[in-house]
Order: sequence, then C-alpha cells, then structure tokens
Amino acid sequence: MSTPHSKTQFTEQDIQKLNKKYKPLSACQRIITLYQDFDLDEIMLTSSFAATSAFLLKLVSDVNKNQEVFFIDTGYHFDETLDYKEKLKAVYGLNVKSIGALKEEHLFTLKDETWKKNPDFCCSINKVRPLDILKKQYNIWVSGLMKWQSDHRSTLDIFELRGDILKFYPLLDITKESRDAYIKKHNLPFHPLVAKGYHSIGCKHCTVPGEDRSGRWNNNPKTECGLHL
Repeated sequence: MSTPHSKTQFTEQDIQKLNKKYKPLSACQRIITLYQDFDLDEIMLTSSFAATSAFLLKLVSDVNKNQEVFFIDTGYHFDETLDYKEKLKAVYGLNVKSIGALKEEHLFTLKDETWKKNPDFCCSINKVRPLDILKKQYNIWVSGLMKWQSDHRSTLDIFELRGDILKFYPLLDITKESRDAYIKKHNLPFHPLVAKGYHSIGCKHCTVPGEDRSGRWNNNPKTECGLHL
C-alpha cells in the first residue's frame, strides 16, 4: 500500500474495508493477509513478553521470521520477564530489539520513584515516549490486545487509527478459552510468574498477583499504561 517507510494517510473508508475483509478470518489468516497487503518494513510489532506473549509471537513467527519484535525495556521489568524474553527469542527464532527512554529521563524516574506518586508520568517517560519516536517510522502497529482484557479493549475493532498509525489486533475477538486451548495444544511456554498468580505482568513496582489486569497499578483506577489509548 505504500513505499517503505513513507507515511500512509488512511481514510475512514480504507479502515472500514480492512475491517470487513479481516473480520471473517482466523487470527493466523489475518496475519498471513497482513503481509500480503502491506510491506514488511511498514509493520511494527511490539511485545511486552508478559503472561501469554508466546501466543501472538508464535503466530507471527510461523508466518514471517523476518518480522522485528520491539520490546520496551522500562528498566523496571521483573528478572523473570527478561528471562522469558530470551527463552521465546530462542524457541521461535525472534528478531528482538529493545528500546527505552533517554538515560537521564529514566534515571529521573528511578531517583524520584515517580511510579509511586504519578504512575501515568512514569509510564509516559519509560513506555509511551520511546514508542512514539519509533511509531513515526511505520504505518501498521501489530498488537496482541483482546476484547475480554478490559473495558477499553472491548470497544476496539481489528483495525483502529491511533494518531497517525493504524493499529492491528489480529487476536481481538479470540476468547480467553480459545487462547488457553491454543496455548495448551501447542505447549506454549507461559511467563514463569503466571504460576505464582500473576496474570498481567508489567513493571515490578506496579504489578501484584491478580486475575486478568486486576494486578496492574494496584489500588489505582489506572488500567492502561497509555500505549494503547
């Protein structure tokens, strides 16, 4: 749809056509079709290497081994998350690249303990800003969001325009039961903290055990880090 790294201006009609085309497809078919409709260098894939990240990463790696996977290294991840990232990288032959905040900005949040008093600002510095810089280079952002994960996510379509990038959620209408069945059938490795009751895993300061996303930003109405809003 575009030349490499040129920004495509998607119209509402373009997005409606894509949603109509992709909605009847399975998650795997959606990913296959994406690489038919768009060039590899238009597509950005991010992964948090959290609870069940292996689900989307296996599907993508089965279709296109050349896809880069961007990991936002906040500097506050659990050691288990970093170990899980290396495990999935080896198992699926992933091309993982880490991005992060400017060193001095990250150090400010470390000394200030910003996550305690203003978690939105901490997320903005360590997650949102680094990705905003990266997004300028791509037209499509592939993400593993699913409707059942939160109220916000339940309102989404498979393709959604977010600023000047088109979000693509191939797993959007996958049920929790279908996801778990796929994970079991293919013996996908879970994040090691899942066995300890963590079902949504972010930075260690802001994550406690809990069902779905209830363990994130505990005692705070916040449910999203800001990346997907």
